[in-house]
Amino acid sequence: MTYPAQAEDFHLSAPVRLWEDGFAADSHSYYEALRAQGPVGHAELAPGVPAYVVTDRRAALDLLHDTEAWSHDPRPWEETVDGDAPILGMMRWRPNALFNDGELHGRYRRSLSDAFDLVEPHDLRERVHRAVDVLAAGMASRGRADLVSEFARPLMSLVFNDLFGLPDSESDRLQDAIARVMDGGDQAARGEEEFGRYILDLVAAKSAQRGQDLTSWLLDHPLGLTPEEVTWQVFLMLGAGHEPTANLVSNALSRILGNPAYYSTLTSGSRPVMDAVVEVLRHETPLANYGIHFARKPLTFHGVWVRAAVPVVISYGAIGLTAEEAAKQSPVARHPQDASHLSWSAGEHSCPVKQHTLLIATEAIERLTQWLPDLEPTTPREQLTWRTGPFNRSLTELPVRFVPRTASQSGASE
Repeated sequence: MTYPAQAEDFHLSAPVRLWEDGFAADSHSYYEALRAQGPVGHAELAPGVPAYVVTDRRAALDLLHDTEAWSHDPRPWEETVDGDAPILGMMRWRPNALFNDGELHGRYRRSLSDAFDLVEPHDLRERVHRAVDVLAAGMASRGRADLVSEFARPLMSLVFNDLFGLPDSESDRLQDAIARVMDGGDQAARGEEEFGRYILDLVAAKSAQRGQDLTSWLLDHPLGLTPEEVTWQVFLMLGAGHEPTANLVSNALSRILGNPAYYSTLTSGSRPVMDAVVEVLRHETPLANYGIHFARKPLTFHGVWVRAAVPVVISYGAIGLTAEEAAKQSPVARHPQDASHLSWSAGEHSCPVKQHTLLIATEAIERLTQWLPDLEPTTPREQLTWRTGPFNRSLTELPVRFVPRTASQSGASE
């Protein structure tokens, strides 16, 4: 791969501080500042923790498809970072498919793909419906709810507990731990510890007694993963599946409910939920800045001199439309396979379970709007607030109201 030869030194541009509260409030202005630096901008992921951020689609594809120049192994970088850095929960090396390259990555990825292939779409749909029914029944009589804390996040805990083999009673442990890890800050280390305990308990339970679940299938995979390897693959898939999918659901719901014309066509069945989900992936992707790589050795990349042991982050959020472009577009149907947004990444590390994710998100929204077809936001969309942190685009809350009803009055049906 040949990249532009003339390079800019890392220190010549002021870093864009993605850890600031302002980034959560107005991410587009921060992306514009990064784009102004060129295809590769300079940023901080945490105070004093520098990173390169790729904001150009062509540059991102060049990086994602070049396994010779780039690695996913963060261990050389970890040696340069304080052990209590709040972003380590999301970036620390682990023996799973995300943080390894070559044959080892291929082994782990195949085991995950094979396990998820055993999840039949109709079975996954039923699991999602059951979880939505539990949550909707609990909020239906109140006439008010927060669709982030009372729906999207607990929904994913119920669904993923079920998929990986633990009962509903354990779902709160999963939800609380992942939220702390993803938020970063002072709670990140505690969240990672709680998440680890949850997964160790899960793998121990499945090692003692198999079931029809992802953990059991990983333990019995023909590639012969050890229990420790299974533990780390489960760690990855629960973390990568839970929070981003919850954010995809809540971000899509905020777009649907904040646009009366959109919502009326959705509830009438003339516009599918998939339109809103794909729109979020293009303009407000839940995992906005990730796809972290490291140069195997110093190199010039799209006009920037990239040092080794410094993270190179793919900004899926910046690669989407600018604020002006997004504001000019009304909701339009897009094919669900449209990946021009790069939210699924690309190359050898692209998301192996995107169809499962799309099914969970669309079925969850459709089922909820069957239960509560008159959902109405109580806060204008432009006044909604977002969680701080460099990686995610995640609402803090999505308050709604609706006509109170009993379970027997629900419009939901099989």
